[in-house]
Amino acid sequence: MTDSPQYQVLARKYRPETFADLVGQEAMVRTLRNAFKADRIAQAFVMTGIRGTGKTTTARIIAKGMNCIGADGTGGPTTDPCGQCEHCVAIMEGRHVDVMEMDAASRTGVNDIREIIDSVHYRAASARYKIYIIDEVHMLSTSAFNALLKTLEEPPAHVKFIFATTEIRKVPVTVLSRCQRFDLRRIEPEDQIAMLRRIATAEGAEISDEALALITRAAEGSARDATSLLDQAISHGAGETGADQIRAMLGLADRGRVMDLFEHIMRGDAATALSELSSQYADGADPLAVLRDLAELTHWISVVKITPDAAEDPTIGPEERDRGLAFASGLGMRPLSRMWQMLLKAIEEVSAAPSAMMAAEMAVIRLTHVAELPSPEELVRKLKDSQPPAGPGPSGGGLSQGGHSGVQATSSTLPAPTHTAPSGPTAVSGAQAATAIATDQALARYPTFEHVIDLIRAGRDVKLLVEVETGLRLAAYQPGRIEFTPTENAAADLAQRLGSALQRWTGNRWGISVVGDCNAPTIAEVRDAEKNALHAEAAEHPLVKAAMQAFPKAQIKEIRTAQDLANEAEAEALPEVEDEWDPFEE
Repeated sequence: MTDSPQYQVLARKYRPETFADLVGQEAMVRTLRNAFKADRIAQAFVMTGIRGTGKTTTARIIAKGMNCIGADGTGGPTTDPCGQCEHCVAIMEGRHVDVMEMDAASRTGVNDIREIIDSVHYRAASARYKIYIIDEVHMLSTSAFNALLKTLEEPPAHVKFIFATTEIRKVPVTVLSRCQRFDLRRIEPEDQIAMLRRIATAEGAEISDEALALITRAAEGSARDATSLLDQAISHGAGETGADQIRAMLGLADRGRVMDLFEHIMRGDAATALSELSSQYADGADPLAVLRDLAELTHWISVVKITPDAAEDPTIGPEERDRGLAFASGLGMRPLSRMWQMLLKAIEEVSAAPSAMMAAEMAVIRLTHVAELPSPEELVRKLKDSQPPAGPGPSGGGLSQGGHSGVQATSSTLPAPTHTAPSGPTAVSGAQAATAIATDQALARYPTFEHVIDLIRAGRDVKLLVEVETGLRLAAYQPGRIEFTPTENAAADLAQRLGSALQRWTGNRWGISVVGDCNAPTIAEVRDAEKNALHAEAAEHPLVKAAMQAFPKAQIKEIRTAQDLANEAEAEALPEVEDEWDPFEE
């Protein structure tokens, strides 16, 4: 009784053996062919790209090509290894003594690299070149990379290095500069589908074009992933596989039904959208996969809206293409962007929720309600169309852009009352008079109470500043003397602390007196009165009234006048340079 041949997975059974077998890497193959033909083979190569694009496979093909001697034993380095000589066979089976493969993910230390460094000085045992293939090279430690640098820069003539990595940015520049780099591209959908069709035909499997398109889309440009999924699909379909079986295998929802759900959401039809989601869930669709499909569809429609040529995707069927183009022309970029952002958040929530279906339903409810909201432009247009005609009132003709009318702004500056010092004969010496004059001149820098406020700000005494603005009713002011009436909530020692602070900052004594019966508003009251008046005027504006009626819980948080915007622009503007240095003038 003969043993049946051992089963081999398709990803290994159909692994490329020559450059001609590589799919979608024509640019790299052309460069390598020219290098081999001109006998300009680099000392070190680095292959980078996403998973499953053929990095390690390419490294083995290069190793075979370097060491191939041809079927007759007289051949030289070639990009078309014969696959029959002893070196080709041994390398293909992974047992060649001069071709050493190392997985840097499991051997990351400097000691592992030291083994390579110590062995490079010995010539190849039987082959033309001694070749070191290091997979996932970015996993090496910093010390391991440093140990490798000298050998990588000046390797013996019989030694070649081939590195493979999915994270090229993690490889030090000092290493990359010593290697010839090849970026392996994602496999294009057309090439992927053609490759899968060839394998399916060779395996005698019946599989529909739509099923191959679904596999190609799920593989995301990885040839290995696509081949592995095809292997699974053939087993799943028992030799005859359609799109429905692929969807069931991958946990995908029907693309057409995903578009139905998308349409219900964008129409704001929450009940129908929830019904469709429940129906897909009952048919075996994963709620998380449904939201991911919605996100993918949203992205595709957005791209098609900007670049209509993107609709010509071989993995998209004609019916889906027509519906996608209709969505792209009928939807604005703002709702699509909003849908995308909310789906990203919903996918996170569904992934972490104890019940994926409940979280998905709540996400769909939110999406349908947000889809009903008008854009800011539409909202303003609707409010303008529905606002009542302007009539007499406090607003007096409406709120002007960036400013206000009908309300006179009250200055926050408290006027400095005229206050003369008592006059009379005073016997003072010349020195005293000089001192008094010097003091008056020093205090003259603070002609108004506003200057005192600025002085407190400059001293960064926030507590004192707040207490002065809220607890002091100014009765009289002159440089060096302040009279005020404290408010009910003012601190008892406000006069003492204010006098001490001003003496410390100015170097001169200040007379601070507390008087009664002054009803002048505090700085804070003046400021709040202006703000309240501005808010009251804004609230009476017809457009604001309409917005308040549309959104009853809305509040006016901030009002910025044209002067405010001008001040901000002036503060942010770069200072003009009057005299620039010209190096040519010297």
